[in-house]
Amino acid sequence: MERIKILWADDEIDLLKPQLLFLDKKGYEVVTVSNGYDALEECEETNDIDVVFLDESMPGMTGLETLAKIKVNNPHLPVVMITKNEAENVMEEALGSQISDYLIKPVNPNQILLTLKKIIDKKSLVAEKTTSGYQQEFRQILMRINDGPNVEEWVDIYKNIINWELKLDESSATNDMADILSMQKSEANGEFSKYIVKRYADWMADQDNAPLMSNNLMRKKVFPHVSDDVPTVMLLLDNLRFDQWKMIEPILTELFRVEEEDFFYSILPTTTQYSRNAIFSGLMPADINKRFPDWWVNDNEEGGKNLHEKDLLKEQIKRVMRKEVKMDYFKVTSVYKGKQLLDNALNFLNNDLSVIVYNFIDMLSHARTEMEVLKELAGDETAYRSLTKSWFEHSPLWATLQRLAERDIRLIVTTDHGTIRVKTPSKVVGDRETTTNLRYKVGRNLQYERRDVLETRDPHKFGLPKPNVSSTFIFAKEDKYFLYPNNYTHYNNYYRNTFQHGGISLEEMICPVIRLRTK
Repeated sequence: MERIKILWADDEIDLLKPQLLFLDKKGYEVVTVSNGYDALEECEETNDIDVVFLDESMPGMTGLETLAKIKVNNPHLPVVMITKNEAENVMEEALGSQISDYLIKPVNPNQILLTLKKIIDKKSLVAEKTTSGYQQEFRQILMRINDGPNVEEWVDIYKNIINWELKLDESSATNDMADILSMQKSEANGEFSKYIVKRYADWMADQDNAPLMSNNLMRKKVFPHVSDDVPTVMLLLDNLRFDQWKMIEPILTELFRVEEEDFFYSILPTTTQYSRNAIFSGLMPADINKRFPDWWVNDNEEGGKNLHEKDLLKEQIKRVMRKEVKMDYFKVTSVYKGKQLLDNALNFLNNDLSVIVYNFIDMLSHARTEMEVLKELAGDETAYRSLTKSWFEHSPLWATLQRLAERDIRLIVTTDHGTIRVKTPSKVVGDRETTTNLRYKVGRNLQYERRDVLETRDPHKFGLPKPNVSSTFIFAKEDKYFLYPNNYTHYNNYYRNTFQHGGISLEEMICPVIRLRTK
C-alpha cells in the first residue's frame, strides 16, 4: 500500500523534527517547505499529496492567503490549519475557506495522528463501523419482522431499515452489505403484504380501530393546528417516501424546527386518484362517488381524476371544522407553475390555511420510466434519493419556503403515497376496459396469479366505487408489477427496476406527515 503523503508548510519547520519523526515511524511520508510560495509550487508540481498542514502565521504569504490559492486549483485537497492565534476572526476565516481541521501550537503528535485518521481514514472507518453495526442488528430486525408486528411496529421496522439504508449510502459501505439489506427489506415487504391482506378489510369495516389513513389525515393532523395566531401551510409532495423525507429534512431544518414526525397509511390503491382525493375530501372513494358524483371519475371513464381537490377540501373544512377558514390551494405541475408559486408566496401569509400540492416527485418517478436520461440519473434507490435532494435544493419550492420562513408559520409536510422499485413481473389477462396501472388493476373477468395479489370482488368492502357490477380490484404485493401476455418480454425489460405505485408495500403505504415551525 502506498504511504499517505503530507505536505507540511511552516517557517519554523526545523523545530518540528520530533513530530516529523513520529509521522515517519507511523508510516506517513512528509514533504516539508518553509513558506507559502513553496507550498503552492509543490501542490502545482505534484498530484499525489493527500493532505496539507499549513502554518497560519508564515511571513510573506500568510497561511490563509496560501490556503485560498491552494483551493483554487485543488478544491478537494484536505488542509489542516496550524496556528498560535486562537482569535475568533482567524478561525472563522479559516473555517469559511473550507479547512478540514485546525490545530493549536504546540502541536501534540497524538493530535496530528487523530486528525489524519479523521481526514484520511474517515470513510473506511465509518464504513467499517456502519457495516459492523448493521451486522449486529440484522438478526434483531429479522426477529421483529417475523414476530407478528402491529401497525406501529411495522412503521418502526420500516424506519429502521431506512435508517440503515441511509447510513450505508453515507458510509460508502460494500455492495455486499447493501445487497443483504435489500434482501431483508424484500423479506419485510413479503411479511408486510401478508399483514395487509389479513387486516385491510377489517380496517375498512371498523375505522375507529384502524390506523390513521388517508381519509382521516386532514382531520387528525392538519385541522387541529389551523388557528388565527399563525398561518398554516400544508405541503403535499406527491410520491414522497420516508427515505426521501430524510434526504430533505436537513435542508428544511436550517429554517424550521420539527415539532412532530408521524405517519399515516395510504389507502389502496396507493395512487393519486384514490389516496389524494381521500385526503382532501376526508372520505373514502366510494363515499366521494356517492356524495359528489360529478367530482369523481372512475378508472374506465374519460376525464381528469384529480380536478376537484380544492372543492373537496372546501367541503371537508365546512363539514369538519364548522367555522370560517381563510384557505387557498395551489397545485404545481410544471416549472412555470413553480415560478408562480414563488411569486405568490407572501400571499399565503394572509391565510389561515394554505395547501400546496407539488407534483415533481410524481413526475420524476413516471418520467424515469419514459426517459433514458432519468433512468441513468435515478438508476437505483440511492440515486433516486440523491436526485430528490438535489432537485429540492434548487427548486422554486425551497425558494418559496425560504421566503415564507421570514415570518412565523406552521408547516406540515406530507404526501399521498410512496413508490416502490418493481422487479418481479406477474401476468394478468383482462378486457379492453381493464386499467393500465402496473401495481393495481380494476376490470371484469380478470385472470391473474392469486399468490401475487390482494383481491376484492366487492370493492365497497374496501371503500372503493364499483365501475361495473362485476368489477374486481387486484393490488400487487411486494415488488410485483402486472404485465399482459402480449409483448411480455419487451414490457418486462421496459418496466423492470422502475418506480411505480398503486399496490402494497412498506414504501407505498407507510407515509410521512411532519409538523414544523419557523425557527
